[in-house]
Amino acid sequence: MSRLALLSVSDKTGLIKLAKSLTEDLDFEIISSGGTAKAISDAGIPVIKVADYTGSPEILGGRVKTLHPKVHGGILARPDQPMDRDDLTNNDIRAFDLVVVNLYPFEQTVAQPDVTLTAAIEKIDIGGPTMIRAAAKNHQYVTVLCNPNQYDDYLTVAKANQGKPSQEFRASCAQQAFWHTANYDCAIARYLTEQKTLANQPDAAAALPASYAINGHLKQTLRYGENPHQSAGWYQTGAIASGWAAAKQLQGKALSYNNLVDLEAARRIIAEFPGNERPAAAVLKHTNPCGVSVADSLSTAYQQAFNADNVSAFGGIVALNQSIDAQTAQALTETFLECVVAPGCSEQAEAILAKKKNLRILVLPNLASGPAQTVKAIAGGFLIQAANDLPEDPVRWNIVTKKKPSEAELAQLLFSWRVVKHVKSNAILIARDNTTLGVGAGQMNRVGAVKIALEQAGNRAEGAILASDGFFPFDDSVRTAAAAGIRAIVQPGGSIRDQASITAANELGLIMVFTGTRHFLH
Repeated sequence: MSRLALLSVSDKTGLIKLAKSLTEDLDFEIISSGGTAKAISDAGIPVIKVADYTGSPEILGGRVKTLHPKVHGGILARPDQPMDRDDLTNNDIRAFDLVVVNLYPFEQTVAQPDVTLTAAIEKIDIGGPTMIRAAAKNHQYVTVLCNPNQYDDYLTVAKANQGKPSQEFRASCAQQAFWHTANYDCAIARYLTEQKTLANQPDAAAALPASYAINGHLKQTLRYGENPHQSAGWYQTGAIASGWAAAKQLQGKALSYNNLVDLEAARRIIAEFPGNERPAAAVLKHTNPCGVSVADSLSTAYQQAFNADNVSAFGGIVALNQSIDAQTAQALTETFLECVVAPGCSEQAEAILAKKKNLRILVLPNLASGPAQTVKAIAGGFLIQAANDLPEDPVRWNIVTKKKPSEAELAQLLFSWRVVKHVKSNAILIARDNTTLGVGAGQMNRVGAVKIALEQAGNRAEGAILASDGFFPFDDSVRTAAAAGIRAIVQPGGSIRDQASITAANELGLIMVFTGTRHFLH
């Protein structure tokens, strides 16, 4: 008797080639349903419809097609077990050797901007996951394929093993199958959770679900992680590529783990400066900004950001909020950089950048779109928090000193505050004329961060702005800043000794603004 295969797929890529080889080369009979059966039949390949095989019609508008004992009995049967053989014989059921199923495109459906909940629910596959899980459970006897990219491997090993893939191959397919259904269920659960949140709580990012799952598939194996002895991989979330998975790399070596971590930090900074506003550039190293600048041209913004700390910028990451033009491209080739990301790149700029063949150039049109939550692993679990994307509104700030900022000074305070939130705590940033001058990052005490930032700024600190991601617990940092020529300070406030800092600022003729929002970054 010929072998029996069950084929029921939403994605019909490679279907006809597979079906043709199964029937002509491997002596299979094919059972199929719906559009899959039609596609196979239209190709002139023999196929038995599920309804004809089971004797039960499709019902409920196609919601029930394969949920039948003749289908699932055939998938779950253990032919070497006498009891199972008796059940198959008594119920006129044949055991399946192969199950090929992929699922309704749920994620693609809900990615559409105008999709309704009703439409989304109809794309929740029931029979498909049930067949996949049944076949995966019974992989000792059955091969399950849930992705068209498995078809060629299956045909190769089946032809080499008298039509029966090895146990190792079947186990590998079962593993992929369970991940496939797990990811599918995660996508559905996440979508339905978001719908409930949106209905009951407009601020979806702030909601914490009772359960949270991270699901993804390996996009790329990386050479190593942060260090050569650490293995690492890049996983894409969702069936539709988004974020960095959707970026186009125009040239350069493969991205590394550290490149991707730095690029995400760069994306978060440049997202503070929308591309429809003035040109902006950020240069980063080890996730901290070396320099950030806003100017009247992109090349000027980049040069000013680079010159803010050209020593640290060597081998850095550059993010630009507008398409790379020829002048900016030329400037980018004049030093050693690891990566550049921008929303676009002109043909002339591409030709210029090609001179630096190892420089990684990425185009990511939507630099503003990022995750709604951040996740960090800890022993025995993980932490979730809403992304730190609170809009900055100076109208809500509290000017606590006698001296008040002018409109121009307030704009500089806002620029500094937008950037300091992306510096590792304790963080201090010195800026003037929409350009950073000094950055004190990741220090164990705020005084140390102030000293580093001021030392980096040097004599450029005269008349500049100082931003602090957290409050000043004492007035020593205020006095140090004033001695270096700082004219205004922006900080969250909230210390029990705030008055000491305010008194020192008034005494020294400084402007001080409290934002009421802290921006720690660990």
